[in-house]
Amino acid sequence: MSSPKVLFGFHAVGVRLKTAPQTIVEVYYEATRRDARMRQFLERAREAGVRLIEADALRIAKLAGSHGHQGVAARVEALVQQKSLDDLLDDLEAQGVRNPLLLVLDGVTDPHNLGACLRVADGAGVHAVIAPKDHAAGISATVAKVASGASETVPYFMVTNLARTLNELKERNIWIIGTSGDAPQSLFAADFTGPVALVLGAEGDGMRQLTRKTCDSLIHIPMCGAVESLNVSVASGVCLYEALRQRSSKSS
Repeated sequence: MSSPKVLFGFHAVGVRLKTAPQTIVEVYYEATRRDARMRQFLERAREAGVRLIEADALRIAKLAGSHGHQGVAARVEALVQQKSLDDLLDDLEAQGVRNPLLLVLDGVTDPHNLGACLRVADGAGVHAVIAPKDHAAGISATVAKVASGASETVPYFMVTNLARTLNELKERNIWIIGTSGDAPQSLFAADFTGPVALVLGAEGDGMRQLTRKTCDSLIHIPMCGAVESLNVSVASGVCLYEALRQRSSKSS
């Protein structure tokens, strides 16, 4: 998984401070902000031995490429390249994880949507997120900010051929469940307790035809109001937490 050269916002920088402080080159902070949250953040940074640089809001905004930096930005080194998806799945199997949960995003190009999906994936215990190299957002500073640190913790694999990758997952006995508004089966009737890859398409276009054909089953999210569909990050949250509910019930 590639890492942005700049992280900004308390969550994104805070997770890097917690997980890999040695990769932080320097942290810029807004000197005029003296609230409790900033004081606690600076205390953690000093404990980690990170170089701190006072800066004004405009300088931090230029560094971050956004005014939503919360007064904090960091220049960081790239994290060590994540293993391949195959290696990750082999490691999970060696660790005794028999029922991996994967999230597949087909054509999600908006960095805010990707960041939100990663955040949900982290919360729901997803083992990896998969996307095609073409027509998909990569990890950027904006993605990291929206993900609130999840871009640092959830493996994100961009694959050359998504349909082929899904077929390779099938060979590992991972069930491929796609989401579609016209699917006959409801989300709540699906079984997420085994090894599962949940596939969501971009809002509006949905999954590509080849991706859809590759799925083992299709489900829809019940919609009771006038709205016909949900944002992809909201849909991923609804589906993944249904999967988490089922898995938690089974394990207990």
